[in-house]
Amino acid sequence: MPASRAIGSMNLYSTLLRPLLFRLDAETAHRLALSLGARLGFAGNALRRLTAVDDPRLAVTVAGLTFPSPVGLAAGFDKSGEAVEALAGLGFGFIEIGSVSAFPSAGNPKPRLFRLPDDRAIAVAYGVPNDGAEIVAARLVPVRLPVPLGINIVKTNFGPGAPPETDDAIVAEYMQAARVLAPRADYLMFNLSCPNTVDGRDFFAERGRLEAWLAALSDTPLPCPLFLKVSPLGGVAAIEQLLEAAAPHHCIRGFMFNLPSAKPVSAMRTPRGLWQAMPGAVSGPPSAPLLDQCLRECYRRMDRKRYVLFASGGVSSGAEAYAKIRMGASLVALYTALIYDGPLVARRVTQELAALLARDGFTSVADAVGVDNA
Repeated sequence: MPASRAIGSMNLYSTLLRPLLFRLDAETAHRLALSLGARLGFAGNALRRLTAVDDPRLAVTVAGLTFPSPVGLAAGFDKSGEAVEALAGLGFGFIEIGSVSAFPSAGNPKPRLFRLPDDRAIAVAYGVPNDGAEIVAARLVPVRLPVPLGINIVKTNFGPGAPPETDDAIVAEYMQAARVLAPRADYLMFNLSCPNTVDGRDFFAERGRLEAWLAALSDTPLPCPLFLKVSPLGGVAAIEQLLEAAAPHHCIRGFMFNLPSAKPVSAMRTPRGLWQAMPGAVSGPPSAPLLDQCLRECYRRMDRKRYVLFASGGVSSGAEAYAKIRMGASLVALYTALIYDGPLVARRVTQELAALLARDGFTSVADAVGVDNA
């Protein structure tokens, strides 16, 4: 599909389809999109022939996996792997589903998803509803994607009235989900910092718990690369603690920073009165400053021969993806832009990224990683 046609289709989404979807509450619209994707999985490969950007500069090799482009779909959009084939047909370089927990979860009470159009953002308080590891793994058995599939794993949210779990029980849950899901994944991303569940928010901030969990992970042979998604809070000290804790565990191949639980007030345009009572973390452009700071600081301190970084936060253009790559990211994920720009956003972002790499004389994404963060 030529770039001009892709842009025209995106304008059609913005002017006609998005206003209709935005008349629905955010979760209903999200559910409708997933249901449609689940029904269109059969057309995923044909659709991808129209949306994929074929440029050798874009290919990225990470932990033995080949990504046709570094621009992927972040976890959170397809929590239970219902629409992965259709989503892969939209031109993403990888698809990450989840978060998935060992046991099914209904998540937090509704309402739990809110739009913030002035910021092109959403407030997310889902609380990781998902069908549970066994059902998701069974659903993925027949799936064969043209891009890597990541599965994001989290602790089960049993709801606000559930009794607290022991440290050993939480660790065991992660390991149970990992064993069930790893055979269906190209990589696993362990969500150690869910901003919207009580147990998932701060558990691994304590170094002893993190080290105990990493030891259990190292003792559990899994057939795919493993990555950690961690809190962006705590500054340089928290990043250094993470790297020190991960150092003995060579199964860990890289990191990603999660949304902060608190709203990024200084980066938001939406009047406070419209969001102050909303639960949840803010995804989209307001999250970018803190996540970019964590990206830069982690890249400066990590062993770059051993680890890679995934980045997210406010990516809706090739320039924004490129900036994160130049800060140190090898892979860049988006989610909120899909809501505001429509289903062809991955193609446009990828096209723009390829043009920027060519403009600056880079023959690969790898050559551009970290060039602004020496």
